[in-house]
Amino acid sequence: MMRGFVYVLLGMILLLLIPLGVWRTAADQPLSVTLLHHGQGDNTSLDSGLVWVLEHFHHIQSEDDITLYETGMDLNDQDLIIINNTDQQTALSMDDVFTVKEAVLMHGTDLIAEFNTFAAPTSRDVQREMADFLRVGWDGWTGKYFKDLSFSNNELPASIKAAYQDDQDEWGYTGEGILFVNEWTEAHVVLSKEAGEIDDALRFTLTQHDDQPFTLSASPLYNGWFDVVTPVVDEQILGTFQTHATESGDAKLAEAGIPTVIPAISHYEQGGAKVYYFSGHFSEVGNVPSLSTYSGAAKIREYLTFDAFFPDTALFWNASVPIYRTLFADGTREREVIAEETADRDPAFSPGRVSGDQFEVRVGDSWEPFTVKGVNMGMGKPGYFPGEAAISKDEYARWFEQIGEMNANAIRNYTLHPPAFYEAFLAYNERADEPLYLFHGVWIDEEPLEETQDAFEGEITEEFQEEIRTIVDVIHGNAVVPPRPGHASGIYGANISDYVIGWIIGIEWYPLMVDAMLEAYPDLDDIRLNYVYTENADPFEIWLAEQLDVLAAYEDEHYGVIRPLSFTNWVTTDHLEHPAEPLEQEDMASVNPNAIRMIDETAHTGMFASYHVYPYYPDFLNLEEAYTTFIDHRGNENNYAGYLDDLNMENDHPVLIAEFGIPASRGLTHRNPFGWNQGFIEESEQGEIVSGLFEDIVHEGMLGGLIFAWQDEWFKRTWNTMDYDNPDRRPFWSNTQTNEQRFGLLSFDRNKVRLNGMQDWPEDTYFPGGIPAHPDIEQVQLNHDEQFLYLGVTLKEPVYERAADDPITLYMSMREEEGVPVEPDGFSADFRLTVESESAGDLFIAGDYDSFYYDYDYAIKEVYPDDDQDQFLSAFYPIRLALNQEIRRPDTRELIPFDYYETGELLAGVGDPDHPLYHSLSDFTFSDDGLFLEIRLPWLLLNSKDPSKREFIGNLYDGLGNESSIFIDSISFYAPGSDSSSSVSWFYTWEEWDLPLYEERLKQSYPIIQETFRSSPE
Repeated sequence: MMRGFVYVLLGMILLLLIPLGVWRTAADQPLSVTLLHHGQGDNTSLDSGLVWVLEHFHHIQSEDDITLYETGMDLNDQDLIIINNTDQQTALSMDDVFTVKEAVLMHGTDLIAEFNTFAAPTSRDVQREMADFLRVGWDGWTGKYFKDLSFSNNELPASIKAAYQDDQDEWGYTGEGILFVNEWTEAHVVLSKEAGEIDDALRFTLTQHDDQPFTLSASPLYNGWFDVVTPVVDEQILGTFQTHATESGDAKLAEAGIPTVIPAISHYEQGGAKVYYFSGHFSEVGNVPSLSTYSGAAKIREYLTFDAFFPDTALFWNASVPIYRTLFADGTREREVIAEETADRDPAFSPGRVSGDQFEVRVGDSWEPFTVKGVNMGMGKPGYFPGEAAISKDEYARWFEQIGEMNANAIRNYTLHPPAFYEAFLAYNERADEPLYLFHGVWIDEEPLEETQDAFEGEITEEFQEEIRTIVDVIHGNAVVPPRPGHASGIYGANISDYVIGWIIGIEWYPLMVDAMLEAYPDLDDIRLNYVYTENADPFEIWLAEQLDVLAAYEDEHYGVIRPLSFTNWVTTDHLEHPAEPLEQEDMASVNPNAIRMIDETAHTGMFASYHVYPYYPDFLNLEEAYTTFIDHRGNENNYAGYLDDLNMENDHPVLIAEFGIPASRGLTHRNPFGWNQGFIEESEQGEIVSGLFEDIVHEGMLGGLIFAWQDEWFKRTWNTMDYDNPDRRPFWSNTQTNEQRFGLLSFDRNKVRLNGMQDWPEDTYFPGGIPAHPDIEQVQLNHDEQFLYLGVTLKEPVYERAADDPITLYMSMREEEGVPVEPDGFSADFRLTVESESAGDLFIAGDYDSFYYDYDYAIKEVYPDDDQDQFLSAFYPIRLALNQEIRRPDTRELIPFDYYETGELLAGVGDPDHPLYHSLSDFTFSDDGLFLEIRLPWLLLNSKDPSKREFIGNLYDGLGNESSIFIDSISFYAPGSDSSSSVSWFYTWEEWDLPLYEERLKQSYPIIQETFRSSPE
């Protein structure tokens, strides 16, 4: 009997030992793991669950095998990075994020990030960067299921305790429920089971779709905190937290913008790496078995851990362990190097090609015709110069959506954008029904070209070719670009190469440089390289051919791709003859695309010519009768279509109009004989003209056109206003007098006062007590934004009852003791504002403050006939802008006089974008009863060089001219009465700013172009 007992005991011991033996004989699956663990105290004590799983499944020998991250550490050789347990004392830094991104995007390292990865005290910039990288949106909401919501529960967050400390009864919640707290706003939402807002506890469940990598036997309870995130696309979601909200609970969540089903695990793959975000504490568990070296231990705990008995550990054993087991096993796979993924492609591979006289894009295994309908996108946004690369991923993502909804199919950029551009572009195309394609540029610094007038200069060519190689790597998601002043930089891991259908390298070439190279290299022979060759090429064309060959060779050799090639060109350097052009520089040099061709063996993707063509400049476009009398497809005279017809005939390569457009600005810079002017164009008129130009482009047989530009760019300048502002402060305010800032279809202007005749101004804008002594004016109001100074004037009698010779008149002054004396008090005024009627108004300027007269008095004697300068300087005159110097046609010898226009003439109309009668050029309007006048005056019209610092032009005649500046405390206003007792003066000042406020708004041109693109051929 004793022997039998011994056998049984030995058998039981053997049974217990077998799993130990099985575990010990199982093959190791080594996994190099780094833990970014900003926890309290011991670095791994809070992660015993992770350590246990890694040990149990043979990925590490002990916790010592886990690398604990320190800032600056290189993670590129790791299989897996885990970020968890960030707390209130420490936070991820931007350096940490970049280190992680480089390892993931460039080296295929997997990433698992958990709850609290980007919460406080992490900075907003880092939060945004990390959330973008994880491809989730987060607006500050976190949540937790509580068994007891009573105020006495010490697990309630400190913000709730602090908010209700003085009146705990006001809290009022008891029993089960889910608490949501917003970290940013301190708002909170409670779903109470007692109130019938939920009918079960919070549970984790897997989503059901074909690519689900996990399987679970249960949907366990979850009692920990979680982030309320929104993945970019639903297909990313692998698991969710079910709130089990009732109808009333759903309504409560909807009001706060919180979903009923909370994404718990989101996932995406890129560049060989797999990225997961767990919005809860999946790795958290109180105690784990001391023995991890026991085969089947995980399964035993999974089967024996029931919600009812183990609510705090149910998620870990029933969900986390089987999920981690799958992820860790997958982490041991062989990584693929990004650059090798495409190196074995068919050399003919390209997402786009030029076929005959049309563009085609690859759709599956076939080619489809493609008419280019797109926009140019620069790097400007309010408050930043383009070199600061400040556009965020959210902004890019929103703009791509709007561009796609406009029925555009292409974007062009000129230079390297920040990584956010490429990440948002890839994300958009991965979910869009119709992709957006990209023509990518390679920028070259213009200043050295102008200084040396020789593109062959070694440093110029070397830097340009390095930029070429960098951008090729960038579009393949295979670049780490170090910071450099004035340039974008960062980790570029988004492979957008399948959507890049052409290269357009370079800039608008400086004609003096092109001409100088012709003189410097008179005997340069044509070249035949690996991908391109030249025929009858001039020196600069040979240089261009060499750069295109470098580009094609590098991408083909490293990525197995050859795509269509082109370079930037413009009307100034076209190869056509223009006998009517008055300015020598505008027709002195040519850059001929016909001189560069692709070698037969590599010509399958083709070349195309790219031109920037606008309808108003150079002057020959408006003078040559062959263009101005050309009859377009509508039967109308059309200089733009005439030039396009000529350009197309003279080019062997098909032509893409890579820039065209019209600015919706108040300021005017150049005229067109058909009214397609460079400025003083209203928004809907902008849409109509741009649509007409696009139709001309298509009908004249071009590949299509790219509108300049998507967004307004406040940093821009133009020749007839650039001397009147502060060049270092342009991005910080909105100058509607400068046409170059207003080419966009997307506006950033706030229109703080909606010019609609309604007395809806804030109370703090009123003049205290009004001005009852004045015979005509009851009250005045003042306000401002980044674009305008606003005036509101309440009259004592309606405007239409006033005599024609009795205008509403106000005076303004920026300078002290300067300007024109105004009776009866001798107020020294720099400006006179007059509104003669409901439809007529003007702003006049003091003669000694008139920069137009200061700059052009030699050319405009007929405008200012008075020879007595002292008398002239002490009077008011219309405000004007120059449009063109006196020029002479070389072919006919016709003298064309100096051209200018009156920009101080005020236009009556509605300036409220939400009003059906909106007219974007409106300067003033009246209320329906004629008693309330609203006026908005552009800052530059008031001689402001920088309103954000209250900087204005100073004394023009102190030797500095337009470079003179004054920084004022306030603007003085004066409303003269019949005598001193009825005259009123007041002041207006404002706070300086460094970061402008702005609001995105699609201009009225957008829907017009949207319809044009919709109805144009594919």
